[in-house]
Amino acid sequence: MNEQDIAAAVERIVRGMRSPGEHTCRCGKHALTLDKARALAERVLRRAQEMGVRAVVAVADRGGNPICVLSMDGAYLASWDIAVNKSYTSVALQMATRELATLAAPGGSLYGIQFTNGGKIVIFGGGEPLKADDKIVGGLGVSGGTAEQDTALAAYGREQFEEMTQC
Repeated sequence: MNEQDIAAAVERIVRGMRSPGEHTCRCGKHALTLDKARALAERVLRRAQEMGVRAVVAVADRGGNPICVLSMDGAYLASWDIAVNKSYTSVALQMATRELATLAAPGGSLYGIQFTNGGKIVIFGGGEPLKADDKIVGGLGVSGGTAEQDTALAAYGREQFEEMTQC
């Protein structure tokens, strides 16, 4: 970066401007708030109910910390930790947990990763990173059904979040 580029970058910062092509929305829809996390979890739970799945849905912030965890009546006790850990995994590794399944399989480049991070890494479907403006702002974890059902519910939740954050 030359002196002219540095000066232009400083000027953009001072004036609150963004680089060409950067998102300039200031609507506030991109923030992952408690209200938005709860609304997202409720949407996913409604879909789970339609599918006949007794699910737990966890939404984590960009640091992988739970913001909201909702559990349907009759959900498996184990699903609580699994959902929370799926939300953590999707943030920590910046990918859907279904993608991690292949990488963590025997012979895969990340084989054994589930034994790291205090056992919080989940290597099967149901976790999705939540993005706004192409940046990870949190993670979603769903547990209670089969891996396929959890994967479908988490993908639905990701799509719902994208819809919620559109300007």
